[in-house]
Amino acid sequence: MNRREAISAVAWLMGGTLISADLLVSCTSRKLEVGDLFKQEQVALLNEVGDTILPATSTPGAKAANVGEFMAVMVQDCYAPEDQKIFLEGITKLNEASDKEFGKSFMQLTPEQRTTLVRALDKEQQEHMLSKADGAPNHYFRMIKELTLLGYFTSEVGATQALRFVAVPGRYDGCMPYKKGDRAWAV
Repeated sequence: MNRREAISAVAWLMGGTLISADLLVSCTSRKLEVGDLFKQEQVALLNEVGDTILPATSTPGAKAANVGEFMAVMVQDCYAPEDQKIFLEGITKLNEASDKEFGKSFMQLTPEQRTTLVRALDKEQQEHMLSKADGAPNHYFRMIKELTLLGYFTSEVGATQALRFVAVPGRYDGCMPYKKGDRAWAV
């Protein structure tokens, strides 16, 4: 092999490496997108429900982590068709419960009314889970609540502002002092 062939081969290898890296980045850094299963109004409703479950306090709430979009993507990409159906019907049931209880949709409720409704739905799902036989369908509000918690605490907002986050922790210390009220560790 002469010098020109060697330089040409290296150029081909380097070009392939750069193209492959660019292709890898473009494939793995896709933005969460709402697909055909959910409408934007439903995602906005899920954000509001999530923010009622995890409201903003000294740390941002679930809405800041955009849990509605996270829920939509998770249900669309990861849930079985029967659970997708339960989840989507649950969004309608949530608005029906709001209308029955307060005479308006969830989006029109005050924060206090939203909290009252969410607590009633949580109690309903707990009773459903206690009486649930093997093979019985899941409760839609339990799915919403689980996805809210998962979406929030795995988001950048939740992991860095609600939890204590250290990207590369130091040495292992099995006896860390803990004071009541301290935040939990993300890693």
